[in-house]
Amino acid sequence: MEGAAALLTTLVVYKLLLLGVGAWAARRNRDQADFFLGGRTLGPWVASGSAAASSSSAWTLLGVSGAAFRYGLSAVWIFPACLGGFALNWFLVAERLRQRSAASGAVTLTEFLAEGSRGRLRSSFVGSASAIVLVSLGVYVASQFKAAGVTFGETLGMGQEAAILVGAGIVLIYTMTGGFWAVSVTDLIQGLVMAAAAVLVPLAALVEIGGPGAMLEGLRQADPALLDVWRGKTGPAALGLVIGTLGIGLGYPGQPHVVNRFMALRGPRAVRQGAAISMAWAAVIYAGMLVAGWCGRGLVVGLGDHEAVLLRLTADLFPPALAGVIVAAVLSAIMSTADSQLLVCGSAAAYDLSAKDSGSRLRRSRLAVLGIGALAVVAAILIEETIFNSVLFAWSALGAAFGPLLLVRLWSGPVRPGYALAAVWTGFLVTIVWFFTPALKQSLYELVPAFAAAGLIARIGVRR
Repeated sequence: MEGAAALLTTLVVYKLLLLGVGAWAARRNRDQADFFLGGRTLGPWVASGSAAASSSSAWTLLGVSGAAFRYGLSAVWIFPACLGGFALNWFLVAERLRQRSAASGAVTLTEFLAEGSRGRLRSSFVGSASAIVLVSLGVYVASQFKAAGVTFGETLGMGQEAAILVGAGIVLIYTMTGGFWAVSVTDLIQGLVMAAAAVLVPLAALVEIGGPGAMLEGLRQADPALLDVWRGKTGPAALGLVIGTLGIGLGYPGQPHVVNRFMALRGPRAVRQGAAISMAWAAVIYAGMLVAGWCGRGLVVGLGDHEAVLLRLTADLFPPALAGVIVAAVLSAIMSTADSQLLVCGSAAAYDLSAKDSGSRLRRSRLAVLGIGALAVVAAILIEETIFNSVLFAWSALGAAFGPLLLVRLWSGPVRPGYALAAVWTGFLVTIVWFFTPALKQSLYELVPAFAAAGLIARIGVRR
């Protein structure tokens, strides 16, 4: 079988499996609690796999391996940053959010955070939070669809526009039909495929290059500066690099498409088991992508886009059928995040902003998913920013807007409505100002100051 045909066959079978899951899950949706939270009955494997895969987008497989290829050993700080974020979510957020959202009946993160507010303040908070979710996740989804274009272009020679349309179409179909159950189960499947790729590719690359020593030598030969974990910085600049990179972990509690998995867990035992599974999964994924990027420096030549290093290694080191599975893992990273984000966008547009009955909400949710997906496709075709930077911006905006308020709410008590609204907007606006001010952005990653400012306002606003 021709190489491209074998790869394409593998991908087709894989995508048919995902569409089948969507059809199965569609029969489980009786009301909005089923569509948005799976009836709050998720077990540890589905919840942990789904939460992990949703938080680990194409940024993880393409972006992190690309950063390791581009920056060398200084990318190592991404590992403790992301593992710290997983720990922050599972050990400080998961159980408390599960208990309190179940007690209040909240279906979305916005609804949970809006508790205690009334009248115009509640409307302002819900409207503001929904707008931030739609804008930020719209950018996020567009970056995932762009990653689909990179994947198909590198492996099959397909044009970027066609690749984006194919990938987006599959995600939209099973998300619109199956809702939360389809998204969660497909995310588990995709998370397992991602983990397999994160083991196979770096191991094969290490064997091919000749071991860890040869990997480091490959970095040195490419550029001795790649062996510097401080990226040539000293003093305050080096400290800013470390703090800024570690600050990525602060974004995890503020991602609505991730923390809603905690709201759907069926009990405390599922939380404990899910934490262990997720932490192990994260260690495998991030270590694997860093090693793959570092090995790529010594194995790959003539790479036009550093974020395609994983795909080039896959094509060079594996036979077509196995390469198809690994490419499917990359598409899994894209789809497992995009589907969850689309579902959250749908809940924001059709649940948080709607007072209609549940049947109407389900219809509105599906239409919202379709509309937002279409806009994301257009943005993906036009966007010129790297996947790494696009995702980090959206991640920062959401993390700073919602993370501080959620942590304060869970651990210090209810926050007065005016302060809650101020915290959300402060986190979001500081992120935007910092991101688009070169002098500030070069000094420190925008999430760190935005998170601190929003957290201070939320803490001051705690009801005594």
